[in-house]
Amino acid sequence: MSPPKYLIVSPCRNEAAFAKRTLDSVCAQSLLPAKWIIVDDGSTDTTPGILADYASRYPFIEVIRRKDRGKRSVGPGVIEAFYSGLEGIDLRGFDFLCKLDLDLDLPESYFATLIDRMQADPRLGTCSGKAYFIGAGGQKVREPIGDDVSVGAAKFYRTNCFVQIGGFVREVMWDGIDCHRTRLMGWRACSWDDPEIRFIHLRPMGSSQKGVWHGRMRHGFGQYFMGSSFLFLCASATFRIFKRPYLVGSIAMIFGFVMAMIRRTPRYPDLQFRRFLRRYQRLCLLHGKAKAREMTEEAEKDSWDPAIDPGQSGLPLIAPGH
Repeated sequence: MSPPKYLIVSPCRNEAAFAKRTLDSVCAQSLLPAKWIIVDDGSTDTTPGILADYASRYPFIEVIRRKDRGKRSVGPGVIEAFYSGLEGIDLRGFDFLCKLDLDLDLPESYFATLIDRMQADPRLGTCSGKAYFIGAGGQKVREPIGDDVSVGAAKFYRTNCFVQIGGFVREVMWDGIDCHRTRLMGWRACSWDDPEIRFIHLRPMGSSQKGVWHGRMRHGFGQYFMGSSFLFLCASATFRIFKRPYLVGSIAMIFGFVMAMIRRTPRYPDLQFRRFLRRYQRLCLLHGKAKAREMTEEAEKDSWDPAIDPGQSGLPLIAPGH
């Protein structure tokens, strides 16, 4: 049997400080990608030259250059760049798909380990390792990501699952909505804190190009958009009070949520999804995330149908232009 094929799509912008570490770590994988599409979203630093050098040396790397929009755009901009990379790709040629940021350092067995675990569990639709960043004292610090989601910076998907859920939403919190939609359709979503799949995030999550306050406030807005209840948001913010940045990050999360609520900002339009999300969050508050995930996966098991024709669901098999 031929080895499983996986496709990586990496949106990036001005990643000259980190790109080489990501490029080197992927090119050193024990199981190399069948194709790696890197979408340069209008970089103005030396990123284009770095990408051109690696593309000339590794035949599985393809670089797509987009016009400079004048600024870095988190959320919608990143996903638009991601879909530019998928344009014209026949997803039937790949068993797995990964959205990978270009500011990571991966262990060499990262993708091989994820594929082994997904092949052992047919219902596992998306997964990842855990992200760490290097703290002020040089120690590794784990980013606060729950076990019930795959990490946004390195989302690894079974292609069929990705197509069935309709892919990523072009809005902040796309990396939460996708995992909840995965569960809603009977698949499983998770991440593991195991040494062989821990990776380094060279730019800490939530730091934002405008600072930690802006990043955490954006997270609060994203929770509102996704459909989270205010009670759950407050519980989440309280849990993070004693995590860096102490207190400030929690206040920023609540502020972002409340401002969106006051402004009556439109929410994610799928009412069935929002109801499902709030049921899941209530279970989390009552029983903890581990038990809530177990109960939800059991309740939704009859929704799982890997034989559904992906061409009749959220995304076409051959992605058109976006």
